Amino acid sequence: MTFTAKMVRNLAIAALGLTVAAGTAQADRFTFRIGSGHPKGPAPYVTTMSDFFVAEVKRRAEEETEHKVTFIESYGGGIAGVSETLEAVQRGLLDFGGYCVCFEPSNLYLHNFPYFEPFGPQASSDAIAAVRVVYDKNPWLSEVFEEEFGQQLLGLGAWDNYHLGTKMAWTQVSDLKGVKIGGAGPNLPWLEYAGAVPVQSSLPEGYMAMKTGVYDGWLMTPAGYNGFKYYEPSPYYTLIGFGAMPVVVLTANQKKMASLPDDLRQIISEVGAQWEHRNGKAMDDSQAAGLAALRENGAIITELPNDVQAEWAQSLAEFPRKSARDANSRGMPGTKVMKDFIEAAKAGGHVWPVEYTFD
Repeated sequence: MTFTAKMVRNLAIAALGLTVAAGTAQADRFTFRIGSGHPKGPAPYVTTMSDFFVAEVKRRAEEETEHKVTFIESYGGGIAGVSETLEAVQRGLLDFGGYCVCFEPSNLYLHNFPYFEPFGPQASSDAIAAVRVVYDKNPWLSEVFEEEFGQQLLGLGAWDNYHLGTKMAWTQVSDLKGVKIGGAGPNLPWLEYAGAVPVQSSLPEGYMAMKTGVYDGWLMTPAGYNGFKYYEPSPYYTLIGFGAMPVVVLTANQKKMASLPDDLRQIISEVGAQWEHRNGKAMDDSQAAGLAALRENGAIITELPNDVQAEWAQSLAEFPRKSARDANSRGMPGTKVMKDFIEAAKAGGHVWPVEYTFD
């Protein structure tokens, strides 16, 4: 068979059409990598990432668009550890990452402001609402993710109310003098000001560290303390009320988001905001369930008397001012952010045990 120039041209056009069609079909299928250094289950914010964010993005994409979305989920450090998730999202190893800014004390120093003002809102829902006000009043906080780390902030999460677990019983702040206690970075000064010896660590390390005597207690929320079975090496759990800490973020790689069709990008942004709203209640429920589980598992739970709590809070009165000045010296809006948090919490009905000042 002899091919004419016209026939060759027509075959080329047909082949191009098939290629374009194949490319279009392929473009309608998206596989995303999402992960966290913390595991699903013991870390409730990771559970909401999987059970709500992932599930809802998939559902809405299927029902509202022509796109097919799948997720490769990697929690518990499968792709990135707790101090590596920010960079993993920045480099594109993860398309979406959930992480605590407490593990980024240099990169995201001021984003830890709830830690710098302990004894804040006790319920995670109230704390997240207050921190959202601060983010909205201070766009700089969101812009840091975009301009310095190539990420879009999708939503805020939290740890529920922080308390203290120890190997031994105690009743006064002075009982903790010289006792080694683990924590995650920004909350360590809560211990230092009270005379305890703070030890930097992370949740996955805590159990064996207490078991082997590296330290004798841990600053942790009920859900985390129960989920990681810390009640086994350190059964005494004292309810102090340092406050819920909205220091968890869910972010997306900015380049990945920019490459997506408008309808899918909108769904992801909307579901991220919904994840934030749901996370407060999920964490409040988690705290109640965590306390109940700790009791069931044999933890010895006591509540710190109001006067002892006030004594601890007073010992920390200088900490917020020092942290604000430190942030200011780094070119960050430290004083404004921290004042805004106090006012937002007050507007939500919270009463601070100590009136922090910044003059």
